[in-house]
Amino acid sequence: MAKLTPVSHLVVHAEGMHLLVVEDDDAVAEPLVEALQRAGFTTTRAATGADALGRAAEADLVLLDLGLPDMDGSEVCRALRMESQIPIIVVTARGDESERVLGLELGADDYVVKPFGTRELIARIRAVARRTGPPADADGIQHVGPFTIDRRRRRVTGDDGEIALTPKEFDLFALLADDAGSVVTREQIMDEVWDPHWYGPTKTLDVHVASLRKKLHDPGMIETIRSVGFRLRDEP
Repeated sequence: MAKLTPVSHLVVHAEGMHLLVVEDDDAVAEPLVEALQRAGFTTTRAATGADALGRAAEADLVLLDLGLPDMDGSEVCRALRMESQIPIIVVTARGDESERVLGLELGADDYVVKPFGTRELIARIRAVARRTGPPADADGIQHVGPFTIDRRRRRVTGDDGEIALTPKEFDLFALLADDAGSVVTREQIMDEVWDPHWYGPTKTLDVHVASLRKKLHDPGMIETIRSVGFRLRDEP
């Protein structure tokens, strides 16, 4: 088995990531790969465990089915985790609690049970990417304009000291900072800061943005892109 190197280059904003899709069923793999590519991901497919182990070093994140023809996916997960810290999301029809626990204990970063919605899976990919690859220094510190984001301590400071943010306000600001200068859609924000299955009013996003702008003392720091989403200004 090829020696894998730890994935330290992984960017937090998920678009542009290289995903390894480990799935032997063409009827599942082909539409999944197509949907992921439409969402902006680069994908490679492996249909066997051996192929997955040989290709994993090229990827930023692995989507791993457990029912593979040559070996159980749990063995693939164990082997990958022994050699690398590459993020792994198990995607399988095995939904028993014992299977979920086993997958997570083997080192998987998340566990998705088939059938699943592509929107939910993409939200989970983005969430795992944020957890495993902060776009910051070794201490989890990121600087955006006049603000400093401490992701480990979940603190934001500005010129006048620490800014008291609620958990959702911090998550919102951190998400926008993941790719400062680029537009983040309303749908993406609702998926990642709230939940892919959020059924409450989307007006809550506008309320949180308004509150965040007020606390930052710079209303222009978060720009509204009408009918699309929001963008965090990345210059002072």
